[in-house]
Amino acid sequence: MSHSASLAAISNTLQRVGAQLLVRGWLSSNSVVFIDHGRDVGVVVDTGYVSHAEQTVALLRRATGGRPLAAIVNTHLHSDHCGGNASLQSAWPEATIAVPAGYRQALVPWDESKLSYLRTGQRCAPFKPDQFLEPGSVVSLGDAQWEVHAAPGHDPDAVLLFEPRERILISGDALWQSRLAIIFPELTGEPGFAAAQDALDLIERLDPRLVLPGHGGAFTDVSGALDQSRARLHAFSVTPDRHRRHAVRALVMYHMLEHQRLDRDALLTWMINTPIFAETLGCTHDAEVARQLASETIDGLISDSILQCAGQHLAIVDPG
Repeated sequence: MSHSASLAAISNTLQRVGAQLLVRGWLSSNSVVFIDHGRDVGVVVDTGYVSHAEQTVALLRRATGGRPLAAIVNTHLHSDHCGGNASLQSAWPEATIAVPAGYRQALVPWDESKLSYLRTGQRCAPFKPDQFLEPGSVVSLGDAQWEVHAAPGHDPDAVLLFEPRERILISGDALWQSRLAIIFPELTGEPGFAAAQDALDLIERLDPRLVLPGHGGAFTDVSGALDQSRARLHAFSVTPDRHRRHAVRALVMYHMLEHQRLDRDALLTWMINTPIFAETLGCTHDAEVARQLASETIDGLISDSILQCAGQHLAIVDPG
């Protein structure tokens, strides 16, 4: 099948369930927007990062054709997937928010110490959930019913959403086309690699024809994506230090994407004061070692031409 034919087939499949995939940049996750034609309302799965919230509101107004937004659904509660929740609910006060059931104790009441934002040095405006998604249940998205499946690994409480008639999978960060998401539990000494493998095995059993990932475009080569993810997961599981180094660099670059330019000392201070770095690097009780390892991480990003340094100022290298 040609590339244009493949894109047309993806578009036709999404139309049959009343869905659109909004592919976002790396600060924000993708959003999947549905039109419920029976109620003439919109529904969205995942809402991007908080600094993009105004853009998310504008994108949803366009994608829904001005229809009211009735519901917000999250695959998991990392900041890039739910940072727009509060702004969307402010724009559409009648919109309900549904999140995976594993987050109940962290959200009722809101307890940031039980969420990931303080540990990762990221931001998320507080919001109040109305519904909790239990694995084994179904949720109405657009004109179809979607199965809720547990997908731990990247995040212990994450879920997948699967539409069995068209065999469409909203994978969150459990499966991307050519990369593997950080397995966060492993950064703090908790098991996560086996759970991530279980999530990939579940996806294989579901046998989707089309995947709408949390990042990147929709894709149909599911077996190829699974093979690549399994290979990366195996490499990380046999060399956990490699996974930790990858995670530290990715989290630094996420912070740089948000700020674009930072003074080196400011970035060092942020890393040292952000708990996940000390936990991941194994230096929670030694500030001097933490600073040295943080500095080495920055130097590595500069050496690899991912960051550029002008005096004390750091910026992301323009790939163009």
